[in-house]
Amino acid sequence: MERAAVFDVDGTLVDTNHLHVVTWWEAFRQAGHHVPMHAVHRAIGLGSTDLIAHVLGEDRDGDQDSALSAAHKALYGQYFDRLPAFAHAGALLRRLHGDGRRVVLATSASGAELSALRRALDADEAITATASADDVEEGKPAPEPVEHALELAGVPAERAVFVGDTVWDMRAGRRAGVRCVALLCGGIARADLEEAGAQAVYADPAALLTGLEDSPLA
Repeated sequence: MERAAVFDVDGTLVDTNHLHVVTWWEAFRQAGHHVPMHAVHRAIGLGSTDLIAHVLGEDRDGDQDSALSAAHKALYGQYFDRLPAFAHAGALLRRLHGDGRRVVLATSASGAELSALRRALDADEAITATASADDVEEGKPAPEPVEHALELAGVPAERAVFVGDTVWDMRAGRRAGVRCVALLCGGIARADLEEAGAQAVYADPAALLTGLEDSPLA
């Protein structure tokens, strides 16, 4: 039976979390909201509406959500031509593909942003499918993005491993019934990732590639 390796992208394979923090912070500032960057960082990995609610609270003026999201998208879009993949991220995907695993991306990115991330990875030949924000009703930490990735891979949860960098990733993977591997390169503490459901933690894609044979992906 086939096996799958499902990957989050931002902060896991591509070094974009802090770009998202700064551009969301600026979008909030332009709208008159002065929020600390650490609060934004803790929300990275959520979809736009959930991120805004997490930072500003459920009692915010929801009429601003679309404008805030559009401002962030415009600010972040300035970096599309130079998004940096983490070292050996592409090599990790190619190794897993070469070993017979179906590699699927599960990301809240879509459209031009997703295309930019895939260009940064430069590993399209290793990617079986992508579950983007356009494909699901609820984003992480709901299990739907991971469940959809499993559908695209054509494998059951017990034959898959999900790799991410945030507590939202770990909670989504746990709720979908897959084993979860966390990477520290997104800037979230090991203890928080383990508490959220990570069964193994590695520094970054290069460390996971080096330790692949002893990892849950083996």
